[in-house]
Amino acid sequence: MIYLDNAATTLHKPECVIQAVVQAMQSMGNSGRSAHEEALTASRVIFDTREKLARLFRCARPDHVIFTANSTEALNIAIAGALSEGDHVISTDCEHNSVLRPLYRHGNVDFVPAGKDGTVNYNSFTELIKSNTRAIVCTHASNLTGNVLDIARIGQIAHANGLLFIVDASQTAGVFPVDMERMHIDVLCFTGHKSLLGPQGTGGLCVAEGVELRPWKVGGTGVQTYLEHQPEQYPTRLEAGTLNGHGIAGLSAALDYIAEVGIDSIRQQEQMLARRFYEGVAGIDGVTVYGDFSTTDRAPIVSLNVLDYDSSEVSDVLAQEYGIATRPGAHCAPRLHRALGTVEQGAVRFSFSHFNTESEVDTAIAAIREVAK
Repeated sequence: MIYLDNAATTLHKPECVIQAVVQAMQSMGNSGRSAHEEALTASRVIFDTREKLARLFRCARPDHVIFTANSTEALNIAIAGALSEGDHVISTDCEHNSVLRPLYRHGNVDFVPAGKDGTVNYNSFTELIKSNTRAIVCTHASNLTGNVLDIARIGQIAHANGLLFIVDASQTAGVFPVDMERMHIDVLCFTGHKSLLGPQGTGGLCVAEGVELRPWKVGGTGVQTYLEHQPEQYPTRLEAGTLNGHGIAGLSAALDYIAEVGIDSIRQQEQMLARRFYEGVAGIDGVTVYGDFSTTDRAPIVSLNVLDYDSSEVSDVLAQEYGIATRPGAHCAPRLHRALGTVEQGAVRFSFSHFNTESEVDTAIAAIREVAK
C-alpha cells in the first residue's frame, strides 16, 4: 500500500518511537501515584516530554504543557475553559469539527468566510470584533486544502484587541515552526499522531503564562487528595486521571527524531512531494484541485475531484486497484466544503509524509490520469 493519508494519521513512525512504547510498557508505572522506581520512571519521562514540547513550541513554562488524548480533547478543554456565558468568539470557515462543535455548543460565534480557494480575508477578523468578544479560535492549516493561515498576523490582531488566541495546530505541529511568544498564541492545541510522528492517543495543549482555564474534567490526580475541587496549579488543573504514559514515551522519542532530522528538512521534503503531485495532476482533463497553490508555504495536502465521480468511489478505486490509501468525503470540515462547493461530492485528499517517495507520488499521478480517462 502506498500510504497517502498522513493528514489523518502518520502510518510510518520512526523505529525509535516503536521501541520507546514497547520499553515503556515493560518498565513504567503510574506517574505521580507512588515513589517506587517504576512510578518515578513514568514521572521522569512525562516531565522530560513536557520540556521538549515547551522548547519546540516556545511555551514559556513546561508545567503549562498539558497532555490529552488528541487535539479534539485539547480544543474542548481550551474552549470550555476560556469562554463563559455571554462571551463572543471569532473563528473561520476553515475549521475542523474539533473546533466547530465546541463553538456551536457555546453558541455565540461568528466566522471569517473562506473564498473559493479556501483563503480568508484577514481584515474580517477585526470587522467581526464586538464589545463582548473574548477570543479568536482558528486552525493553523486547513486539513482539507492545506492552506496555511498567517497565525502571527491573527495573533497580533487578537492581542491588539485584548482577546485570547487559541490555535489548532493539528496539521502543523512537527512540520511547521510554531513560536507561541512571537505568534501571540495563548493556547496551542496539538495532536501527537500526525506530523509529530507519535502514537495515537497522545496530544495536548500549551498554555501561555497568565492564561487561566477552568478544568474541563476533574478527578484523580495523585496529589492533594483531600481537596474537594481540582487542584489549581498547572498541569494538574487540567490533567485528571492516569496519563497515557506509554504513548507519551513514544511521543518523546518522536520529538528526539524530529530534532535530529530537523523540522525544516522534514517540511521541505513533504512540500516538495506535495508540489510534485499537484503539478502532475493539475493539468489532467477532468481533475479539479482545491486550495491556494500560488505559494509553496503550504501543508503537504492536495485535495481533488475527478469529473463528477463521488470522492468515495474514486478513493475506493485507488485503494483496491492501485494500492493507494487516500481520504475521501467531508474531512470533518463542513463549512469549508460549502465554501468550495463540494458538499455533495466531497473531495479526495492526498497527504504526504517525508517517509513517502517521489516514485510513490508518480504512481499516484499515473493512477489519477487513468481514473480521469
